[in-house]
Amino acid sequence: MNETTKPKKREILPIILMGCFFIVINGLALLLTTTFVNAGFKVFQNASDPLNLVWLFVMILGITVIILLIARFWKKRLIQIIILFSVGYTAFYIFLPLLALVLASDWMIILISILLAVLLVAILVKYPEWYVIDLCGIVIGTGAVALFGISLSILLVIIFLIGLAIYDAISVYKTKHMIDLADTVMDLKLPVLLVIPKIRRYSLIKETKRLKESLKEGEERDAFFMGLGDVVMPGILVVAVYTNVQNGLPVALSVIAGTLVGFAVLMTLVIKGKPQAGLPLLCSGAILGYVVSSLVLFSQLVGLGLSF
Repeated sequence: MNETTKPKKREILPIILMGCFFIVINGLALLLTTTFVNAGFKVFQNASDPLNLVWLFVMILGITVIILLIARFWKKRLIQIIILFSVGYTAFYIFLPLLALVLASDWMIILISILLAVLLVAILVKYPEWYVIDLCGIVIGTGAVALFGISLSILLVIIFLIGLAIYDAISVYKTKHMIDLADTVMDLKLPVLLVIPKIRRYSLIKETKRLKESLKEGEERDAFFMGLGDVVMPGILVVAVYTNVQNGLPVALSVIAGTLVGFAVLMTLVIKGKPQAGLPLLCSGAILGYVVSSLVLFSQLVGLGLSF
């Protein structure tokens, strides 16, 4: 075995494990979909209202600007507080319908949900190792996929994914502010990134070198990092299809398969050592999975009312 093949071979298992995040988070979201629908948990009451997209894009851009401004002009600890509060808040609403399945008392459900959410945040603050970050990411990602998937129509989700893919490409390749954003959240050890080590003794807590520094020096990092949004955003289409299409599970699974194809292409670029915009390939794969399976199984873009 020569030296050029060693890095690639040691990266195969981490890449496979990272791909499993798509299966785990989307699979759990599909399992939770009926529970969330029955509990009446929706972000938007009218899933087909175009204004939903305006609200989403404003929220994403606003949060990005706020985080970058805080990181530049104020203490980063404020970012940590804001995101930790968001994690706890989201976790609380995920635990509510789940506990309702096994408990009858409303006050007991609320109390235990609060305690579990606080415990999750406390562990994250006390010991933000990579596997703790990943566990929190799975919990938050699953809830976000399920909540937004049941709250948007298929058409709006597709438009949303196309817009996000364009924004992601611009922010990584042109303005490069997404790299600054990644550095900020990595410094604070927050569950908006998923981490898979390449080496057995890797520690995120001991990770001190910023992404920009590593890129400038051409240094290979000891772990793969992927934004939680790279899993959540295409996953929204999975749940939207499952929710809005009768017998839509095969199409939903095809969306996951298409996302994984996009992920495979993405990782062939990532292992060359440069950060890549994930959403253009991931969202394209998800949409393609939907289109192909819809036409094959239903002879139309099911859920859109367009026949061919």
